[in-house]
Parts: sequence; structure tokens; C-alpha cells
Amino acid sequence: MKNFDTALFAGLAVAATLIAAPAFAETVMFKATLSAAEEVPPTTSKGAGMADVTFDTATKKASWKGSYSGLSGPVTGAHFHGPAAAGKNAGVVLPIEAKASPFEGTATLTDAQAADLMAGSLYVNLHTAAHADGEIRGQVVKAK
Repeated sequence: MKNFDTALFAGLAVAATLIAAPAFAETVMFKATLSAAEEVPPTTSKGAGMADVTFDTATKKASWKGSYSGLSGPVTGAHFHGPAAAGKNAGVVLPIEAKASPFEGTATLTDAQAADLMAGSLYVNLHTAAHADGEIRGQVVKAK
């Protein structure tokens, strides 16, 4: 009976450890510095902006906060685009509500979107009437 009690205790200890083991989630911080020079092709805008992105790898929730100034007019569209390296263009991945500065939002990413974010293959693009293809843009990179 003693061996049974020892085995039972050991089994319960292992089960408790597995149940209480934390998920190996990570919160990763990213940033994007938006400028006219980053547009492809570059624009002559005097606008500038930034965006900070927080990504929870367990829930795949991305949260962002950003701001901009000096644009040629009101923002007509704002998006995360990808997958694309710096200097390359790509399609819209996620819309951003950025009609006013500052702006913020959240989204749960797909596996592909999460992989693109982690790989540095997304960029933020702000569009205006004068620059329908984008006035300022910034690659989303891991913050240091």
C-alpha cells in the first residue's frame, strides 16, 4: 500500500504542476516611425507620425496607439499593409481607425498576420486625398 500511496502522491504532484504551469506567452513590443520618405515612391509631404504596437503571442491580440501631424489634409484611410519588406508595397491586412490624432485600436490576428508581424513584414500607411496611395508610412519593427 505504501508504494501505491507514493505513486498516487507523485501522480497528483505531476498533475498539479501541469495544471498550474503557465503558458509560455510573450508580450512583444513593436514601433513604426511614419514619414514621407518611407512611402514607395516617396512623397514630398511634411507629415510625420508614429505607432506603438503591443502583441500578445498567446491570444494573438494586437493593440496599437499612434499619432501624426503635418499631413496635407485629413486622413482618408489608414491600414496595416503586408507582407512586405521595407521599400516594397503590399495589400491591406488590417484597417486602422485614424481619422484623428492620436488614434488607437485592437485586433485579433490570424496565424499568417501574426507571423508577418513577428517577421517585421507589416507597415502602417496613412492616406490622404492628395496622396491616395499613402502620404506617410512606417515599417513595424520590434522595439528595442
